[in-house]
Amino acid sequence: MNQKLSKKERENLLQSHRQERDRRVCDRIKAVLAYDDGYSYAEIAKILLLDDETIRRHVEDYFCKVKLKPENGGSNSHLSVKKSFRLKAHLEGNTYLYVKDICAYVKNSFNKKYSVSGMTKWLHSQGLCYKKPHGVSAKANKKEQEKFMKRYEQLIDRTRGKEPIYFVDSVHPHHQTRLTYGWILKGVRKEIAMTGRQYRLNLIGGINLDGHKLIYNQVDKVDGDAIGGFLLDLRKRHPEKCKLHIIWDNAGYHRDKRVIELAKDLAIKLHYLPPYSPNLNPIERLWKIMHEWVTNNRYYETFLEFSKAIINFFKTIGRNKKILRTRITDSFRAIQSPLFSP
Repeated sequence: MNQKLSKKERENLLQSHRQERDRRVCDRIKAVLAYDDGYSYAEIAKILLLDDETIRRHVEDYFCKVKLKPENGGSNSHLSVKKSFRLKAHLEGNTYLYVKDICAYVKNSFNKKYSVSGMTKWLHSQGLCYKKPHGVSAKANKKEQEKFMKRYEQLIDRTRGKEPIYFVDSVHPHHQTRLTYGWILKGVRKEIAMTGRQYRLNLIGGINLDGHKLIYNQVDKVDGDAIGGFLLDLRKRHPEKCKLHIIWDNAGYHRDKRVIELAKDLAIKLHYLPPYSPNLNPIERLWKIMHEWVTNNRYYETFLEFSKAIINFFKTIGRNKKILRTRITDSFRAIQSPLFSP
């Protein structure tokens, strides 16, 4: 685009900018003036904290249509109601990383041209927002999970708090910086040191939701022998010789014949979760809290420092009953793999 502003046009635009109260119009004027001064779309976008496509549209609107005022209603009128429904249905089944790719799909499918900002506005108007999808195991079976939930309710009614129930699992935190979302100043590139080593801890943990009692063992390797040692320690925790219940997944070491026999000798009843159902094991939420408090966006120079931080978490988290009560519960929700019909 080779248009250049006359001296009079520049003066009129500067005057309009001084009098204008609509920030959107001010941004359009600044984009046009900066473009006339020789700045690229990318440079102007960086200055105004907008995107390249929006700047290009602002400049073209002025030089082609002498337009500075945004249209009422944005881009909603570009698509008919029928096509809007079709696009929304498409977006329910397909997840796009970039709005520009949705614009390209609309152009190819409906022959309608949207700017990135116009499509963003349309997406918000249709109830869509930018967020991560929730991962679900491809083999999750809702019916089997609902059967377990019913059996669990029956177990609670039958034991009436007299027979402790522990949810058990293993966790293997790596000595590695875990980058996650966080509040960072706009325009600032926050850098966090990364570790390249892959050493890890191995822990077996159990939690009793009645009082949120926690037991954990640090082991060299999670196998049948380590699980047996955990059962012995759990039994020592309850010298009253009451019957104990453990709920855990179907890992091979949980079904080890030696483990099953030892559990019988210790008066521990083993209950198994449906396959691919970590959502039904509350201790998974404890692992999440551990990562939030200890590993997310945190750098540890040595494996020893990392290990001490993890172990200290398990030593002290039991004192924070409020966090445990509110975040670790048995309010289960059965989930279904999107690959299978309910």
